[in-house]
Amino acid sequence: MRKPKAKLKHKSKRGAVKRFKLTASGKVKRGHSGKRHILTKKNAGRKRGLRKSTLVSKQETPSVRAMLLGL
Repeated sequence: MRKPKAKLKHKSKRGAVKRFKLTASGKVKRGHSGKRHILTKKNAGRKRGLRKSTLVSKQETPSVRAMLLGL
């Protein structure tokens, strides 16, 4: 007698898991780009603003959630 086949599990995109986080209300948080190099020509206020995280746009949220949840 063979065991019945188990359902396949969905895997999330590992690159997306490292870049995005889900908030408690289901929105998607992301970091700003542009803070890795060539920082000498950017003023301090701009760099300070890049430190903070922000939300993914409403249009992109469904596709990012699908990557995170493995759908």
